[in-house]
Amino acid sequence: MTPNTKLIAEKLAGEDYCYITTVGRVTGKPHTVEIWFGASGDTIYVLAGSRHDADFVKNAKKQPAVEVRIASTKFTGTVRTEVDAREDALARKLLLDKYVKTSTSDLAEWGRDALPVAFDLVAIGLGDDPRRARRTPR
Repeated sequence: MTPNTKLIAEKLAGEDYCYITTVGRVTGKPHTVEIWFGASGDTIYVLAGSRHDADFVKNAKKQPAVEVRIASTKFTGTVRTEVDAREDALARKLLLDKYVKTSTSDLAEWGRDALPVAFDLVAIGLGDDPRRARRTPR
């Protein structure tokens, strides 16, 4: 178990939202979205309801290096917009199990049709204090 895996599993997986920052494919400026997520190991998954038309997905396809913030913890990582059948099923299960109980919306269609997107997290920084940042081996 890596330090990231333990931190995510024990402290961050229960957070409602994560914040994903991509680089704008046209502007080159940071673009941040607030989104539901599920966690497994050093990877978080989201479901993009607009599929490949979602701005963050389009941005990530052009520049897969991203920043992810969960609570006050920042991660750098790499996005994957193509996942295999096992990860597809895992992403849907993680998110539906986490959110279907608390949502006032019917999530069946979203859980079935949205695009699963994986974020492999490789580094963390705790809060905004760079002295507390750690790097994990690649």
